[in-house]
Amino acid sequence: MFTGIRGRLTVIAVVCLMCVWAIVGPLLREGDGQPLKLGLDLQGGTHLVLQVSDPDGAMSSEARSDAADRAREIIGNRVDQFGVREPTIQRVGIDRIIVELAGIQDVGRAKAIIEQTAFLEFKILTDGQEFVEQLPVIDSLIVQAVGSQGIPEEARAEEAPGLDELFQPADTGEAAPGADRGPELRPLTRLLLESGEPGIFLVEGPQVETVEEYLALPQVELRIPESITLLWGTETRGIAGKIYSPLFVVESEPLITGEYLTDAQAIRDPQYGTPIVPFQLTRQGGRIFERGTSRHVGDRMAIILDNKVQGDPPVIRDVLRDRAQIELGAGSSLVEAQDIALVLRAGALPAPMEIIEERTVGPSLGQDSIDQGEVAGIIGVVLVIFVMIAYYRVAGVLSVLGLLIYVLIILGGLAGLQATLTLPGIAGLILSVGMAVDANVLIFERIREELEGGKTARTAVDSGFQNALSAIVDSNLTTLITALILYQFGTGPVKGFAVTLSIGIIASFFSAVFVVRTFMLIWLETRSPTAELSI
Repeated sequence: MFTGIRGRLTVIAVVCLMCVWAIVGPLLREGDGQPLKLGLDLQGGTHLVLQVSDPDGAMSSEARSDAADRAREIIGNRVDQFGVREPTIQRVGIDRIIVELAGIQDVGRAKAIIEQTAFLEFKILTDGQEFVEQLPVIDSLIVQAVGSQGIPEEARAEEAPGLDELFQPADTGEAAPGADRGPELRPLTRLLLESGEPGIFLVEGPQVETVEEYLALPQVELRIPESITLLWGTETRGIAGKIYSPLFVVESEPLITGEYLTDAQAIRDPQYGTPIVPFQLTRQGGRIFERGTSRHVGDRMAIILDNKVQGDPPVIRDVLRDRAQIELGAGSSLVEAQDIALVLRAGALPAPMEIIEERTVGPSLGQDSIDQGEVAGIIGVVLVIFVMIAYYRVAGVLSVLGLLIYVLIILGGLAGLQATLTLPGIAGLILSVGMAVDANVLIFERIREELEGGKTARTAVDSGFQNALSAIVDSNLTTLITALILYQFGTGPVKGFAVTLSIGIIASFFSAVFVVRTFMLIWLETRSPTAELSI
C-alpha cells in the first residue's frame, strides 16, 4: 500500500486530517478559543515555593524529607481536582516544593487549597465547666506573666462583660505567689462572654488576638485540663452591632479522624439550601464512628478541620455509621463547600506547609514572549525556505511543501497530547524546523551522488532515500533518546522543551522520509523518464 502514490497520499491525508481535528476539535467542543495550552511563562500564572513548617525544629531532616515527598503527592491531587491544566509540582531540596499554576484566575483560592492541612476530626462538645473552674488560676498566671501594665483596658474595667458574673472565683491556693488577684485584673475572664450555650464562649473580634496570646502562654497551657481542648470556630456571630468569634471547649480525644474518609462531595441541603459536604467512611471507620456516637446520643459533636470548628456543632440524634455530613453556615458559599470536599478527598498533608515565596507572571510578559517567539520562528522558517529553494531548486520546493506538512503534524501532536507550550518549547519547535530539513539535505546530497554516477532520476531518488535512511534514523534516534531523558528527569520548562523536540523529531522523520519522497514520486510521474531531476 505504501509503495504506490495513491496509498501514500491516503496516509498523508489521514495524518493531516487527524492533526486538523486535534487542533480544531477542542474549539468546537469547548469553545475556549485556544487549541494549544500555554505554559506559565506564556499565559501568566502563579509560582509558589512551599516549605514544611517546623518552627520548633522538632523534625529531623529525614522526617522533613518524608513529609515533603508525601505532601507533593497530596498537593498534586488537590491541584488536579482544582482543574489547573498541566501544573508543575516538583520537590526541591530537603523540604521544599515548587508549584507553578499557569493561567490561574483565583490565586487566593488556589493558595488556600494548597496550604490547607485538611486534618479532619470529630470531637464531643463539653459543658466547659472544667475550663471555667481553672479561670481564676489562669487569670493570676497571666497577670504574673505579662504584668499588670500589660493588661489591656478592656480586661480591667469593672463593667466589662465577662464570666465573672457567673461565678465568684474561690481561693484555691493554686495561684502564683505574689500575683495580683484583684477583680479588676481578670484578663482572660473579662474577655470571655458567655454565649448561652454550654461549652461555647464568645470573644469580641478585636480581642481574639489577645486571648490567643494568653492561651499560648506555657504556664496557661499547663493549667488547661488534658481532657479538653479550646478551639476557635470558623463562623463569627453578630450581637448588638458587634462581631464575636466563638471559642469551643471540646474533648481532647476525637471520636474519629479523617484518615478513614473515602469520599466527600459538596451539595446544597435540599431542605434549607445551605451548603453541606456529605462524606463516606471506610468500613472500619464506620464501626469506630458507630461505637463513638452510640455513647454520645444527645450530645453535640464538633466537626473540626485544621483545628477550626466548622459551623455550629450539631446534636447527635442517632447512632452514626459510615455516612455523615458537614454543615456549613447560611453565609457560606457552595464554592467553600467544594474546596472543603476537595481537600478532604485528596487527603491531609503530613505536616503544615507555608508559602515562603510567591511570584506572579503577568499575561503581558507572556504575550511579549509569544510575539518574540513568533518573530524568531518566522525568520528561521523564511531563511530555511530561501536556502532550500535557492540551493536545491525544484527538490527544495518539494522539501518546503513537506515542511508545511511537518508544521501541521507538530501542532496537531501538541494539541492531541494536550501538551503545554512553553517558551523553551517554542525554542525546541524552532530547532526541530532546522532538523526537519537536515534529513532532506542528506537525502538530496545522496541523490546528487547517484545522478553523478549515471543513474536515471527515478533510480537515483530510490537509491538516495534508501542509502540516506540509516544515517537519518541514527541521528533522529539519538536525539529522540536525549529528549526522552530530558523529559524523564527534567522539570517545568525543560519538559516543555523535551516534548516539542520529541514531537518535532517524529514529525520531521515522517515528512522527510515519507512525505517529501511522495511529492518527488508525483513530480517524476509527470515528467519524461529521461528528463533531468532539478536538484
